[in-house]
Amino acid sequence: MLEQFSRIEMQIGEKAFNKLQSSRVAIFGIGGVGGYVMEALVRSGIGELDIIDNDKVSISNLNRQIIATHSSIGQDKVEVGYDRCLDINPNIKLHKYNTFFNSDTSNLFDFKNYDYVVDAIDTVTGKIELVERCYYNDIPIISSMGAGNKMNPTMFEVEDIYKTSVCPLAKVMRYELKRRGIKRLKVVYSKEPPKQIMLAFDDKTKKRIPSSNAFVPSVVGLIIASEVVKDLIAQIE
Repeated sequence: MLEQFSRIEMQIGEKAFNKLQSSRVAIFGIGGVGGYVMEALVRSGIGELDIIDNDKVSISNLNRQIIATHSSIGQDKVEVGYDRCLDINPNIKLHKYNTFFNSDTSNLFDFKNYDYVVDAIDTVTGKIELVERCYYNDIPIISSMGAGNKMNPTMFEVEDIYKTSVCPLAKVMRYELKRRGIKRLKVVYSKEPPKQIMLAFDDKTKKRIPSSNAFVPSVVGLIIASEVVKDLIAQIE
């Protein structure tokens, strides 16, 4: 039993831990939510990990993203995440993609290589493309719904997309997935109404910027990581 992972192996047993060690998980988006998924999965002993993101660490990330420090500002998130993962577990197999995931880049990924996929990206079109790829390849996926403009981390829950309510992003996803004949999707979402804020826009993209804090995205990420671990080890029972 490896000393580094002895506590989790004690909890779930040797057979289940070996399953984590032999599993490959892809995390699309390693920002506020995805960064904590990455952190928890590496610390849980996942044997192989793909991290996908094309963004750089910015000063506005410091309030919520685990990979964001003053020393990492301006660096590619996948590079910072890659180094952090290896510093936690030097034996993990890592694959990094400084890539914006959408329909134009989805062919870069062979989804049949993955035991589980995490959707922690921001764009609806990217989310739909990712869900479609997993659905038709029969790959387990869990998707993060809206974490911005929320204040209460205790209201997040795990549910199928078609049983969600209140969350504006979940509403859009329900509509789009139904149109495409996709019958299920595990998500983490909240019924907390989004906080009304003053309008703020990104100067480059002209998109609306959501408010955020340190405790909501992190909790969502940790919930997702726990679901990935539980689902993977459930496969051996």
